Amino acid sequence: MEQKKEEEVLRLIISKAWEDINFRKCLVSDPIKAIENLTGAKIVLPEGKTLVINDQTDKSKVYVNIPSEPNIEDIELTEDQLEIIAGGGKTIWRDLVNSLFPTLKNYIKI
Repeated sequence: MEQKKEEEVLRLIISKAWEDINFRKCLVSDPIKAIENLTGAKIVLPEGKTLVINDQTDKSKVYVNIPSEPNIEDIELTEDQLEIIAGGGKTIWRDLVNSLFPTLKNYIKI
């Protein structure tokens, strides 16, 4: 149930940012304050972490975010992924790339 509430908050934030340019500007400049004011939800980040919001609404641009390198020890693989890796496959990278760069791959021609 909590995950559903969190998803609703995220949908509200994104919808408001699409509709209201002033909210979008506030969201980029002071994301925690903007989110808390809009939703009433409390944002609690781990010590040393910062929330960064990038405005990617310009449809004339293709955006790519470079994620932080994952801690391999913290990754839990599904049985299917373990089988693929045991057979020499590289499903983790494919899944990661497809989830992080869903549109960029459409523009790469080799």
